[in-house]
Amino acid sequence: MMEAIIWLGSSRLSYRMKLSVFSLYLHIPCPYVPIHNCFWLSIANVVIAFLLCDFASKFGIEYVILDEGWSVPGKADLFQIIPEIDLKELVNYADSKNVDLILWAGYRAFEKDMERVCKHYAAMGIKGFKIDFMDRDDQQVVEFNRKAAETGAKYKLLIDLHGTFKPTGLQRTYPNTINFEGVHGLEELKWAEPGTDQVVYDVTVPFIRMVAGPMDYTQGAMNNVIMKNFHAVYTEPMSQGTRCRQLALYTIFDSPINMLCDAPTNYMKEEECTKFIASIPTVWENTLPISGKVGEYIVMARQKGETWYVGGITDWNERDVEIDLSFLGKGEFNAEIFRDGINADRVGKDYKREMQRVSADEKIKLHMAPGGGFVVKITK
Repeated sequence: MMEAIIWLGSSRLSYRMKLSVFSLYLHIPCPYVPIHNCFWLSIANVVIAFLLCDFASKFGIEYVILDEGWSVPGKADLFQIIPEIDLKELVNYADSKNVDLILWAGYRAFEKDMERVCKHYAAMGIKGFKIDFMDRDDQQVVEFNRKAAETGAKYKLLIDLHGTFKPTGLQRTYPNTINFEGVHGLEELKWAEPGTDQVVYDVTVPFIRMVAGPMDYTQGAMNNVIMKNFHAVYTEPMSQGTRCRQLALYTIFDSPINMLCDAPTNYMKEEECTKFIASIPTVWENTLPISGKVGEYIVMARQKGETWYVGGITDWNERDVEIDLSFLGKGEFNAEIFRDGINADRVGKDYKREMQRVSADEKIKLHMAPGGGFVVKITK
């Protein structure tokens, strides 16, 4: 099963840069066993909910998240489900497809009846909550996050703290608390002001915000454009930079539960990329920084089992990088490479996939277009 999420929802949070890195080690490990994978959808049509379970099952995606809209809008009551949805029926259908469900919840609605909400939906078969719109980091919200993590752990529910500040170690005490936002994620491009530069942000944040812990960034756009072609469109959003940049972010960014932020119809049109994304782990056994410079570029290698992934992204300057493969073991390996296409400097969607044999005594040279990237999957 893929360790990732498909995210088709929307939320808002301003990015905070202030870090509390050392607090990670001050938290006491929790006795509860965590859960750790997922998938997100907007409720516009109930039929779509069932179809997205089919979609998740086809690509080996473990969870679907029901976004805002499954409960009655404006009531802040998670027991008032819209009449169009039979949630238990959907849980059973998803289960028949080897897919589990997670529910989106607003902060106020979750806070006012947290214990009963967690107990009720855990018994129904829901596997977790993605909680949103805390939007601050005062004492009340810090305590809310702790209590949500603790209550979720009690009922063996995954907790994804979207709409909140950067992590400070809560996931060490409560490892069921999988992810945190506190980042200027890709969704921000749906309403971005002119001059917003997500590409330079992407090559800055791994050195800064990501030091604090995982980021609920929500990458994976299939509509990719160069800067001069970018404009914010809420209903048909696009990303800045190339397709391969989006693929690379799944390796570069630390995110134990990942989203696929685009529409399933776009992923169905781009099955080669979708299948590759679905193969990328979200937790790693080994991480190696290859090269990089804050605000300019980064290249990272991560290992899961006997498989290595190497990802790289650049700013708006095209760049050539050389990857020393000496971290590989003995023997020859298969390298599946997604690199920027020859026209990627004009058409962000352009990419090339190729296979080659490699060994530890070799170096791979790769070119990144402006705003571009690459990703390499290395297997025996």
